[in-house]
Amino acid sequence: MTGLKGKTAWVTGAGSGIGEAAALALAHQGADVVLSGRRRAPLEDVAARIIAAGGIAHVQPCDLMVPEQVQAVADFIQHKLGRLDILVANAGLNIADRSWAKLNMAGAAELLGGNLNSAFYCIIATLPLMRAQHDGTIIVTASMAGRFITGLSGPGYTAAKHGVVAMCHSVNMEECVNGIRCTALLPGEVATPILDKRPNPVSPEDRARMVQSEDVGDLIRYIAGLPPHVVINEVMICPTWNRGYVAALERKI
Repeated sequence: MTGLKGKTAWVTGAGSGIGEAAALALAHQGADVVLSGRRRAPLEDVAARIIAAGGIAHVQPCDLMVPEQVQAVADFIQHKLGRLDILVANAGLNIADRSWAKLNMAGAAELLGGNLNSAFYCIIATLPLMRAQHDGTIIVTASMAGRFITGLSGPGYTAAKHGVVAMCHSVNMEECVNGIRCTALLPGEVATPILDKRPNPVSPEDRARMVQSEDVGDLIRYIAGLPPHVVINEVMICPTWNRGYVAALERKI
């Protein structure tokens, strides 16, 4: 598969979950992939798998909540690789003490920094490269919590992901004239390590019914391969066995 041959993709949160799946899917399509996240070891593991399959991967660890570190990766891409065609701003996090009753200043800073600021920094660093090409695709992992407000995800995560969705639409409003497309990707429940931060454990049976990381990675691959005249502004991907729907049905019985 060489649908993205000659293109460079930067994937954040690439060491596990959706980011890992996206990096593997994009590399399988022929893209050279830059892998970022805070932990080098998982990034090296993903890179090794890409290289073993004949692809090209560059490991660039960074704390995406630190603007200078984000800019350093963008500078590496510009000076060493020469172009950036795809940004997958996927890094995100949640915490166990997420309700207003338990949330503190440090937790709020972590939630906003890890989910909103990190994506903002990546886009700010990326746009000059894409403007110079008059072309580029940005895909940002938001959440269903970025469109609907419930008590499940907590106020900090929900507020940050609402900000992510608004940010993506604002990119399209300003940058469409520069050939840049931005997609807000809104997954429902996905079986990723972030589930381990839930206050209430999620059973293996429920995880098996959820959207899997590979499902989202394949959607990201599809979006990245769209022709330049097309943008998917916002897209949701959810499990058929939607636990929220099922709970509502059971309350009616």
